[in-house]
Amino acid sequence: MACGDQLKQWVKGNVSACPSSMFIFDEMDKMPTDLIDSIKPYLDYHGTIDGVSYGQAIFIFLSNSGGTEISKVALDFWKKGQNREEINLMDLEKDLTLSVFNNEKSGFWRSSLISEKLVGFYVPFLPLEYKHLVECGLAEMKARGMRPDKDVVERMAKDYSFFPVEERIFSTQGCKMVSKRLDFYL
Repeated sequence: MACGDQLKQWVKGNVSACPSSMFIFDEMDKMPTDLIDSIKPYLDYHGTIDGVSYGQAIFIFLSNSGGTEISKVALDFWKKGQNREEINLMDLEKDLTLSVFNNEKSGFWRSSLISEKLVGFYVPFLPLEYKHLVECGLAEMKARGMRPDKDVVERMAKDYSFFPVEERIFSTQGCKMVSKRLDFYL
């Protein structure tokens, strides 16, 4: 059985058992092109397919594709003296959609999910500033049951790589790495 057929069967089986199933496809940028199109019928505007309704199912696609465009917009905002928090979806959606659709390495390359506008919403993850890394570190310490220590977290955050290199505005990595890096500073 082909991968696309296996994926369709897996989705159908889960939705048949639980109509409000949630599917998270991580690292779409590493997924073979055309594979995700195999589930297009389940995201399309059909009432039921083979007696199964997919209207309550939620599909979440995570990808690093489009990261360059997101970083460019964030940097453009900074150069204009605007805060990162002022960036809204309208500032990103068109370029992000085109980038993901036209990137041969995205998993969504030339995907009918994009061309037929079946992706309902984009949630871009903006690059983090130094202050965000500190917040992540303090939250991680609290989650571990530790007393948050701002000095420790600030030392950790200062050792991150930033871009542009001269100005050190945005971190090249996100909060995921904080839990791993924090151990070296405790």
